[in-house]
Amino acid sequence: MTTSTRGAGQTPAVLVLEDGRAFRGRAYGAVGETFGEAVFSTGMTGYQETLTDPSYHRQVVVMTAPHVGNTGVNDEDPESRRIWVSGYVVRDPARRPSNWRSQRSLDEELERQGVVGIAGVDTRALTRHLRERGAMRVGIFSGEQLADEAALLERVRQAPEMKGADLSAEVATEQAYVVPAIGEKKYTVAAVDLGIKGMTPHRMAERGIEVHVLPATATAEDIWAVGPDGVFFSNGPGDPATADHPVALMRAVLERGTPLFGICFGNQILGRALGFGTFKLKYGHRGINQPVQDRATGKVEVTAHNHGFAVDAPLDKVSETPYGRAEVSHVCLNDNVVEGLRLLDRPAFSVQYHPEAAAGPHDAAYLFDRFVTLMEGQRA
Repeated sequence: MTTSTRGAGQTPAVLVLEDGRAFRGRAYGAVGETFGEAVFSTGMTGYQETLTDPSYHRQVVVMTAPHVGNTGVNDEDPESRRIWVSGYVVRDPARRPSNWRSQRSLDEELERQGVVGIAGVDTRALTRHLRERGAMRVGIFSGEQLADEAALLERVRQAPEMKGADLSAEVATEQAYVVPAIGEKKYTVAAVDLGIKGMTPHRMAERGIEVHVLPATATAEDIWAVGPDGVFFSNGPGDPATADHPVALMRAVLERGTPLFGICFGNQILGRALGFGTFKLKYGHRGINQPVQDRATGKVEVTAHNHGFAVDAPLDKVSETPYGRAEVSHVCLNDNVVEGLRLLDRPAFSVQYHPEAAAGPHDAAYLFDRFVTLMEGQRA
C-alpha cells in the first residue's frame, strides 16, 4: 500500500475489482493506492472496532450502512494498537462528527494512519455484486495513482489472494503481556494471540481471570510456564489451512486435557486439530447481526462475526476424533455454516463468532461463563 498524507477533499478515486467491475467516487482518508480482499460488513454501528480488529488485516471493508463516521473517533474504543483494514469503502461519510466522546473525525483518523478509502460509492450495488460473485481482490486508487482502468485491473490481479495467506503472526503481539484480573483473582488463562481484540481479555478479567497473552509463535512450554487453569485461542486473519503451528499447539493442549476455549480463528484451529477440514466461504460473515442457534438449547443468538473461512464438520452426527467425541454445537441460521464445536469427552469448546461483543450484541457473553465453569470443573 502506498499513501499520501494530503487531504482527500474532492479528489477523484476509483475502486477496481478483480473481475473488472469498477466504482468511481472520491478519496476518503489517505490518498494513494491500496490492495486487499473486498468484503462487506453489515453492522450499523461499531465502525471503530471493525477498523481496529486484526482479523481484517489485508481486507478492504465495504460498509453496508449508508452513513458512516457520525460518532467520530475516540481513544477508548480501538480493539488493538492500530487500524488493520487495508482499505475502507463508504457511501455517505459524515460531514462532521457529533458525539460527546468524539476526539476527531473518522476521515482524519484514516488519513493519520495512512488508510486509503473511497466515498460516494453505491455500496448497495457493490455489496450485491460481492454476494453474487463472492469476495475477491480489489484495489482503491486516488490522486497520482489514478490511471487507465485496464492498467489498474492488471495490478489488482497481481495482488496476493486471501486463500493460502498465513497472517496471524503479522498481527499478533511480539512480547507476552498480562491483563490482570478485575477484583479477586480466581483463575489464570494463557491466551494465544492470533489477532486478539482488546475486549476479549477484558471480558475474562471481569470474571476474575488473570490473562497471559502470548505471541502466535508461543510453544507448549510457554503455555505451561504460565501455570494456566485454561487456554484460550483468539480470533485472527488468514487461511486456517496454513496455521500448522497453532494446530500443533492446540493438540498439545488437548492431549494434556487443560480446559480450552477458542473463538473465530480459534474455532477453525480446533476444527483442524480434531481432524476436520476448512474451506473458504463465498463472501463470509461480517457484521454484528448474524443469527446463530445453540443446538443444545435451541436458543437463537444475534452475534458479531468476522470470518471468511469455516469448518467442514458434519451437522447430523457426533464425530469420533483422536480426542474423543465431538459435535457441532452452534450453527448459522442463514446458511447452516458450522458456528461452534464441542468435545464431549474433554473440556474444550469453540465458537466461530465474537462473544466479546465489541462492537455487537451481548447475547453470547455466557460463553465466557461456560469457560469459567470448565475451569471450575477441572479444579474439582
